[in-house]
Amino acid sequence: MRGIIQRVQYAKCVVDGKTTGEIGKGFLLLLGVTHSDTKESVEKLVEKVHKLRIFEDENGKTNRSLADVNGQLLVISQFTLYADTSRGARPGFEQAAKAPQANELYEYFLSRWQSLYGDVQHGIFGADMKVSLLNDGPFTVMLEV
Repeated sequence: MRGIIQRVQYAKCVVDGKTTGEIGKGFLLLLGVTHSDTKESVEKLVEKVHKLRIFEDENGKTNRSLADVNGQLLVISQFTLYADTSRGARPGFEQAAKAPQANELYEYFLSRWQSLYGDVQHGIFGADMKVSLLNDGPFTVMLEV
């Protein structure tokens, strides 16, 4: 399971002209699922995202977590995180999980976050999403479990 975290001042997801998720200060998480991922993988990623300390403290050090700054989370399913370009210019996506498994684990991530930490905003799995954001820093981190 892969996650790309972008620290944002705001982020928004729109599908068919309707906003499906929107946050202020917080994390935009692009979430990719591969064949070997399980609910245990989700549990590990949920904890990594929750504990990730990339907000500045009073001394300007990246030492504060999402909870420490009352930040919000927007999660977007992103199978392209498993793109393989080793065989040419057109990416292959064989390493990305098939839609049923990926959607199940994406939904599980959302439900686990909601039950443990509260509100989570999100896109729509498999939809043509338009995501806008203001990257803060910029600060982008890749997480893998």
